[in-house]
Amino acid sequence: MTDPLPKESAEVTSGNDGVPLNLTEEEATRYDRQMRLWGIEAQQRMRNATILVIRLKGVATEAIKNMVLAGIGKLIVIDGENVSEEDLGAGFFFRDEDVGLKRLDAAKSRIESLNPLVAVETITDASVMKSEQLESIIKLVDLVCVTDGNKNELIAINDICRKYEKPFYSGGTYGLYGYIFCDLLSHEYLAPDRSAPKDQPKSVKTTAVYPPLISALQHQWSALTKRQTKEVNPALYFAIIALWHSQATHKSLPDDISQADELEQLANSYLAGAYVNKQALTAVPRDLIESLATTASHEFSPVCAIVGGMLGQDILKALGGREPPIANFFVFDGNTGGGTVCRLNMP
Repeated sequence: MTDPLPKESAEVTSGNDGVPLNLTEEEATRYDRQMRLWGIEAQQRMRNATILVIRLKGVATEAIKNMVLAGIGKLIVIDGENVSEEDLGAGFFFRDEDVGLKRLDAAKSRIESLNPLVAVETITDASVMKSEQLESIIKLVDLVCVTDGNKNELIAINDICRKYEKPFYSGGTYGLYGYIFCDLLSHEYLAPDRSAPKDQPKSVKTTAVYPPLISALQHQWSALTKRQTKEVNPALYFAIIALWHSQATHKSLPDDISQADELEQLANSYLAGAYVNKQALTAVPRDLIESLATTASHEFSPVCAIVGGMLGQDILKALGGREPPIANFFVFDGNTGGGTVCRLNMP
């Protein structure tokens, strides 16, 4: 039987104001199992983290569940929308009787019930997103996660995070498809030392340098071989980038096949401009475009669960510093149940 972890408090420093925070006996007991997995230092970093999540839909619901259960210090959520009937399918914090109420008013007590040790703050004033107040909030948190945002919003918030050196995540789903992007600035984590003997494994501190979203989207694919390109399979990435362009133009996501031709033209234009190996991919498949065009405006619970679960777990990885996070754009295909990571403009 494994010896229990020490009960005494371990003093660490908050990333916000330098005030020492302790891992209490109650927390050590609650998080005992996971501390055995990723260590007490990683748990302390999570305990001292304040996370800002913007928008509470299906992906955010799953990500929040993972982060709150893991024991982050504080969660701040911004969402000014009301619960709709469509929200009930992928948002397990909502009930039938919540339709018409503010999403956060309906969800707050249910989020808190997951882990009473985590402080939960909700902001239902949508005007915060368009004011200097958002910047003042970002200054005080340790990490920002934007879900189901449009391209211009993501770039703007990523720029604010860069200004104050705050790690940035975004994620969302488009029907059967989804993505996660992260900009972790200069991020340190532990990686296996490949030079160490197999019978004496050890880890070394590694640094990964991440670009902001606006730079990542300018990535050129010409350096990849045919085999490497096929492994990454960037067709879905270009389809999602085309979808972002279409969303900016029409102020909404497509909901039927009538916009498939436009999406196909945009996706193939981005594909050609990125110098992807033509032996591996000459055009974005038409069936992918049609599927995206007809499902993009809908949420499917299984897809939200997978993408949101991965988003929450990757945020915990980044906070813990024990494993390499996503580098740096993940796409998920619900038709195949598989996903790939596209390394965009990273050294």
